[in-house]
This record gives sequence, C-alpha cells and structure tokens, in this order.
Amino acid sequence: MEGSNKSNVIFDPIYGFIRLTPWEWEIIHCPFYQRLRWIKQLGFSFYVFPGAEHSRFGHSIGVMHNAHKILESCGRAVSESDLMNPKAQSPEALFHKSLRLGALMHDLGTFMFSHTTEGAYIQYGETTNDKNGKKLKDDHENLGSWIIKNTDYEGGVTHILKKYGFDPQRVSDLVKGVSPQMLGNQILHSEIDCDRMDYLLRDAHYTGLKYGSYDRDYLLYHFCVRTVDQQEVLTIKHNALHCAEDFLMSRFAWYSQVIRSPRGARYDAIAERICFHFLKKGWIHRYSDLLDMVAEKPAHFYNFNDGYFMNLVHKHYVSGDLDKYPTLKDMARTLLFQTGARVVKCEEFRQRLITQESDVDQSKVIKRAQQKVEEIRHVLEKKGTKLDWMIEDLPKKPINFVQSKSSLIRSGNVKNVLLERDPVKISYENGDIRLLADVENSIISKMSEVNNYIPNVYVSQSAYDLLIKEKVILPEL
Repeated sequence: MEGSNKSNVIFDPIYGFIRLTPWEWEIIHCPFYQRLRWIKQLGFSFYVFPGAEHSRFGHSIGVMHNAHKILESCGRAVSESDLMNPKAQSPEALFHKSLRLGALMHDLGTFMFSHTTEGAYIQYGETTNDKNGKKLKDDHENLGSWIIKNTDYEGGVTHILKKYGFDPQRVSDLVKGVSPQMLGNQILHSEIDCDRMDYLLRDAHYTGLKYGSYDRDYLLYHFCVRTVDQQEVLTIKHNALHCAEDFLMSRFAWYSQVIRSPRGARYDAIAERICFHFLKKGWIHRYSDLLDMVAEKPAHFYNFNDGYFMNLVHKHYVSGDLDKYPTLKDMARTLLFQTGARVVKCEEFRQRLITQESDVDQSKVIKRAQQKVEEIRHVLEKKGTKLDWMIEDLPKKPINFVQSKSSLIRSGNVKNVLLERDPVKISYENGDIRLLADVENSIISKMSEVNNYIPNVYVSQSAYDLLIKEKVILPEL
C-alpha cells in the first residue's frame, strides 16, 4: 500500500476501519513494530484454544484506537485535521498524539510468546544501567522504552518521532505510566484502561470464549474528566456503574479461565524454565544482546520472536545438546509436541479468594501451598529419577482486581486516593467522586475485599504416577 493519508487505514476484526497518522504509519512499518506480528498475544494458550493465534501487532493498534476513543469521550480529543497535521503543535494536539503513540507502542519491547519468557529474563537478572546509573528490570517496559529513546537512525522509532516533532521521553513516560499528566497514565494504566479494553474483547474473539464480553460502546460513552487538586482525573459516570462492573468481572473470569488455566499455563511455565536454562548456557539472546541489536542492528532484533524461540528449542532437542539434561529434554519434548506434562490437583492448589484485609489469612493459604510443594519435592528427590520433574507456578502475591481504599492507604504514601493512578473512580452529577470499591450499591465493592490466588504445579507424567503411588496426591476420577 502507498503511504498517503488515504491509504493509512487498517481493517480490524474488532473495531472495523482504524485510521493512522503519517507518523504512526511509518512506525508500524519499521522492523521494531513489524516484529510484533510474530509474537502471539496469549503465549501458549493456543495449545488449548486453537484460534488464539492473534498477535501483539493487532492488539497494540487496538489499544491505540481505544485510547483515541476515550479521549473523544472525555472531550480531550483534537479535530481529525489537527490530529493528522504534523504542524499542529498545540498542547492539546501534542497530548492527543503522544497518548496515541504511547498506546501504540506500549508493547514494543514484548518478549517471545509475550509474558511467557519475560519472567526468565527478569529472574536471570542481567540488569543494565540507564544513563543515571539506576538499576532497571530486564522487562518489556524498559526494553520498549529503550527502543523508543535509542533508535535515532533512519527507520528507527526515535528518528521517526523526532522527525515529526515528538519528544521520545514523553512517549516513553506514557508507556511506563510515569507521565506527569495523570490523565494519560490512567488511560494507559488503570483497572479499566485502553489496554484491557482491547485484550478482553480480542482474546474473547480469538479463543471463542465469551468471558471478555462487556458493553464497550456504553462504557466509552460514560468516561468523564474531573479535576482533583488541580489534576485532571479519569472517571466513569455513575450511569455506567454496572457496565464497569461487567468489565471487571469479565477480567476476573478471563484471568482465571484463560491466563491462569493450568491446561495452557503449564506450557508457558515450561517455556519459561527452558528459556532460563538457555540464558544460563548462552544459547539465547541475553538482555544486553537485545540492547545492542536495538542500537545497531534492527533487522537482527526483528528475529527476537516466537519462531526464534521455538527453533532454538527444536535445534537443541534434536541435536543432542539436551541429552545431558534429561529433565530439560523431557520439557522440550512436552513443549514441542504438547504432550507429557500433568497438572497436580489437590486441596492446597485450589483457586481461592482471600480476604485482602487479613494478612494472616493470606499467609496461611500461601504457606499451605508452599508446604505441599515441599512435600512433592521431597518425594521426587528421594524416590524419583531425573525424568521426574516438577515446576511450581505459585503466584508471588495474590492478584486483586479492584483496590479498596484501605489497601491503598496501607501501601504507603497515599495523600489522596482519588489521585492514585489505578483504581476506578465513579463521578456523580453533583460533582462527587468516589472509588468504585467504595460505592455501596456496587457488587465490585465486595470483590475489592478479596484477592484472587491461583496456585499451579506441573509435573512430568512419570512424576505424576509416582506421586499417586506414594499417595501424595489422589488419582483423578
């Protein structure tokens, strides 16, 4: 397609036609953005839901579209002529354009199979320093920020941004959710934001599930900007209270039944374990390698995608490199051919809703799960072989979908809960603003009292048989 304004349009299966600005069009056709076509949005969930082959490319454009629609709903969008005109440089125009860019590039640094292998890079911890010597996590947000700020050459993201008069640091701050403009941070990073608005609908569409359903049009119509202590804050009008609740309940079901469903999550956990081993062996690009490629070899960085990872797994599986590591070889076989791993089901690993206000309840549930893991590990070490492996996939902390006022205050340094970035705020016609979690007639206010804890443990088939034989777990009926 030609690069004219008339052709700067894509057709999205969720939203229909989406028009891009000339600079957005250039960005999505650079190597860094085209790479996202080859990274699956839901990791290895396609092993369970064969339709879930969609990529971070389409998702990211959808996130930008939702950010644009929220701005329109709030009355903070500029005209289409100003949006498309690079010479329109008013504060309002720059905010609108920069927010769209932040949304468009929020996943620019995504790892292979999305979040699946990112955990291995964070755990390996080959941390790098920014220009101020501050230690940064080896995660996708910092990698994306690095791309935005360190590719000032022809075809690079930095170069494109500067060419059209945008500040790469401003866009990076929006991507990381640390912009001085609270409204921008909330649109991109909150309990109801443009990112979640897209992936709930998109993931539901491609998996075939209905968990992500919510009334997007009704929700969009009721976004509203209010001022709190001279800061613009994103709120949702009280009329859409139950629509907001539907959204959050959809996310709860999606997280429980798709992301943390052990049927698919086991393959993500195995891939993370293999990736960590490859990092230790130097068999895969390390984080410093990625930074070097970003700065000098964008075409090489393009290859840092799902295909690169699966080719490495296959290469080391068939070459004999993993023969000295029978546990890893069995995991690789499981990952390549979707066979072999079993989910340990027992009372200690059951999904639970834990009261947020009680640290005692949380520690008790978490401790029981950890003790069961240690019991399994002891039996496998004492009576198992090298093929009897286990992967514990215990959340480091329970997930809360709606933060209560008290939990926000307990987190420290909260002067005004209405100026906290993440929680949903409900606004009323009389000018009042309240946290959704504090609205009495809200079902979600009850959900704010609990955390969602979903522990998973996976073992090889032979380990599973041994655990049943030793009566550590019961056979499935």
